[in-house]
Amino acid sequence: MSGITEEPIAKIDRTTPSWKQAQAELVRLTKPGCDFLGSRYALLGGAMSWVSERNLVSAISNAGGFGVIACGAMSPERLEEEIVATQALTSQPFGVNLITMHPELDRLVDICLAHQVTHVVLAGGVPSGATIKRVRDGGARAIGFAPALPLAKRLVRLGMEALVIEGSEAGGHVGPVSLNVLAQEILPAMTDVPVFVAGGLGRGDAILSYLERGAAGAQLGTLFAASQESIAHENFKNAFRRANARDATVSVQLDERFPVIPVRGITNAATRHFMKHQAETLRRFQAGELEREEAQLAIEHFWAGALRRAVIEGDVENGSLMAGQSVGMVREIRPVSDIIETLVDQAVSALEKRESRLHPQQAQTV
Repeated sequence: MSGITEEPIAKIDRTTPSWKQAQAELVRLTKPGCDFLGSRYALLGGAMSWVSERNLVSAISNAGGFGVIACGAMSPERLEEEIVATQALTSQPFGVNLITMHPELDRLVDICLAHQVTHVVLAGGVPSGATIKRVRDGGARAIGFAPALPLAKRLVRLGMEALVIEGSEAGGHVGPVSLNVLAQEILPAMTDVPVFVAGGLGRGDAILSYLERGAAGAQLGTLFAASQESIAHENFKNAFRRANARDATVSVQLDERFPVIPVRGITNAATRHFMKHQAETLRRFQAGELEREEAQLAIEHFWAGALRRAVIEGDVENGSLMAGQSVGMVREIRPVSDIIETLVDQAVSALEKRESRLHPQQAQTV
């Protein structure tokens, strides 16, 4: 899976009774997520701007996962084009991630419904009950992001049918709380809707640990961004392949008067320049050269176009290398189907090994 292990699982015999028993257990654990998504595996592709487009999304869905188009700032016309192109590449279900702050959100929802997109993910803010109702009344399933238990409960009351809880280990825009803590807080309390975990996930056995605690499945982005089917520039993928977990850091805010949206990415020249840019902007503000609003805009606009520069143009020094801490497990560029197969094998293998530890005599006679 996109190099998520340095040593792939060796000598798997999928014909043994113990393997089949473990496989059946994994199917049982993931059934709520699979039933909700309509996919073979309860594995969602994280919506990544410039990356989660027709090629990657269809590859994930064709491999048994659930691909998700990242709409981002697309116009309704552009989104329609992407949906139609994705449907031409896969007959399997996939979703569309919409940013709730998009000025044409209602039109984007209508485009999804008109083309019978099965699932709409509402991200980047708290969606209104009217938007959720619009999605559901149109025949699609509504998925939302919950960074805390109170919001999770609120979203379900508003009509959200499934949740993603994403820890700070994830790439891109992140919250302050780790997945480990979010899972402890939210999974025991939210049992009426499927809850998918996300953030720093790089192995199937790790995903298994959350499934056994009540998760319906998992969402992964970083591993898929570095896959063969990803349209990201080779420089971008190679930056992932060379990086360690500690290299994926969160953007730093120098002054509380000028908020910086926390974004996790691989440290590069642009990251260091951003610190200098903030310091210089702060100096100009304190010297009276800039008004507060001008200074804030100067800081916010620093990263404008930076993700495209890295993903599409391959400028990995001056662009934004958004990546989760699981980037440390990317060691080679592999097909999406291999990524998913390895994740599943790792989960089944962990179940099989645990059973042999708990019941060694039974395992020997099987």
